[in-house]
Amino acid sequence: MYAYELQQTRAAGLIRRADRARLAREAVRARRAARRETRRGAVPVESHTSRFRRHRFARAA
Repeated sequence: MYAYELQQTRAAGLIRRADRARLAREAVRARRAARRETRRGAVPVESHTSRFRRHRFARAA
C-alpha cells in the first residue's frame, strides 16, 4: 500500500511539473506572437527585392 501511495504522489508531481512547463512554453509562444504582430504592424516592409540578404549556404573555401 505504501508503494502505491508513493507512486501516486510521484505521478501527481510529474503531472504538475509538466503543466508548469506547458504553461511556460505557451507564455513564450504568446510573447513571441505578440512581438511579431507589433513588428509587422509598426514598420511596413520597404524591400525592393525578394532576395535574402545573406546567401543560404556559406561560400566554399
